[in-house]
Amino acid sequence: MTSSTHIDFQKVRLAFIGGGNMASAILGGLIRQGLAPKQVVVIEPFAETAAKLKKDLDVQVHAVASAVLAEADLVVWAVKPQVFKEAALPVAAFTQKALHLSVAAGIRSVSIARWLQTDRVVRSMPNTPALVGQGITGLFARAGVSAQDKQLVEKVLQSTGEWLWVNQESELDVVTALSGSGPAYVFYFLEAMTEAGVQMGLSQEQAYHLATATFGGATHLARQSTDAPEVLRQRVTSKGGTTYAALTSMAEDHVKEAFVKAMLAAQKRAGELGDEFGKD
Repeated sequence: MTSSTHIDFQKVRLAFIGGGNMASAILGGLIRQGLAPKQVVVIEPFAETAAKLKKDLDVQVHAVASAVLAEADLVVWAVKPQVFKEAALPVAAFTQKALHLSVAAGIRSVSIARWLQTDRVVRSMPNTPALVGQGITGLFARAGVSAQDKQLVEKVLQSTGEWLWVNQESELDVVTALSGSGPAYVFYFLEAMTEAGVQMGLSQEQAYHLATATFGGATHLARQSTDAPEVLRQRVTSKGGTTYAALTSMAEDHVKEAFVKAMLAAQKRAGELGDEFGKD
């Protein structure tokens, strides 16, 4: 890549360490947008996953790190947190001039920078809707990351959905609790709404259809509106009506307080994982 602010993406070379679901989602989106498979190399030790990548995306896949990684402009880390250090040490010998993007949960950038011997590290926290192009990814850049590096990261992630840069790495623990784990909260409420619908006489399919459509529609309405969620809620809550009855019941059971407490627990655990996985 040149030193100008313009990125000629047709000349960018990408390497992926790990070829699982998140890597496949990013790669698939990039290839649909015109990235040539020959621009990509993947390090994936599991034969079944490697074969699927070759078949579906026609990219180069190798079982172990080698000098082929030296051509990479950007290395995307999509490995399980507990094996990150083990995977990083053999890769570091070839990629110290590359930009590194980690999508591995819990590994702090200081550990990544130390293992890879470079400060050009961006740490991210995506979420699973990225698999269908509807994700939101939190991003933190270390001091060695340039404005052009950030542009390249955004270009790579654009097919997965949206992104949000944070100024302090500790804020990624909040991102983890809010949006990283967030899809599970939504699915949890969908389970409850579906179960209630069935108890009240609908079929499983009917209840689930109503629940998912309601979540999707309400979220779309909230994003299109300039009003706060409290205002939107109040507009559908008539005193003494059905919504009022439901929300009063939830308030009596302290549902909001329990939900906030749960997210704080997720934030605390995110910090603990950073301590655990970042050990030398």
